[in-house]
Amino acid sequence: MDFILATTNDHKYHELKTLMPNINLIKATDMVEVDENAPTFLGNALIKAKALYDILKMPIIADDSGLCVEALDNKPGVKTARYGSDVFNRILESSERNEYLLSNLKNETNRNASFVCTLVAYISPNRIYSVTEEVKGLITKEQFGVDGFGYDPVFFLPELDKTMAEIDKDTKGLYSHRGKAAKKMNNILENIK
Repeated sequence: MDFILATTNDHKYHELKTLMPNINLIKATDMVEVDENAPTFLGNALIKAKALYDILKMPIIADDSGLCVEALDNKPGVKTARYGSDVFNRILESSERNEYLLSNLKNETNRNASFVCTLVAYISPNRIYSVTEEVKGLITKEQFGVDGFGYDPVFFLPELDKTMAEIDKDTKGLYSHRGKAAKKMNNILENIK
């Protein structure tokens, strides 16, 4: 069964394609603009999946993921990709979002955070599967590493003594929120017809 991945983000596509080797993922060539206004990662993943399914009438995989920082009342949360945009009146580049996050935690001792990922497989309106996973870590005081994307340079994994941006993609797949969710979704989809 082919699945259209509801993203035009190359990083996310290649990461999920690697993490779900037994599923034929096809990157959406164009994404319908949707208002991701749900208060949860699951809600936003469902919005994206349904919108693309309504157009293509094909099985869709959609994800919504983000960073939840304890000291910021679990923000940026579902607004992770747009974090700081309301302050600067534009969409920030990843490194700018990281610097904005670090500035908001400058005097904070609680650096606990979680990366969260929800994956939805929308096969039809009556066949929907979802998985949500997280990885816990700490927010660093500066950016480290060049691999990965998004908040990876500021998300520290104590068990590896490295940020997500300092580990190779195979190791990241074992530890990351998206890696954990993709593994579970891969197992679900392998066993359905």
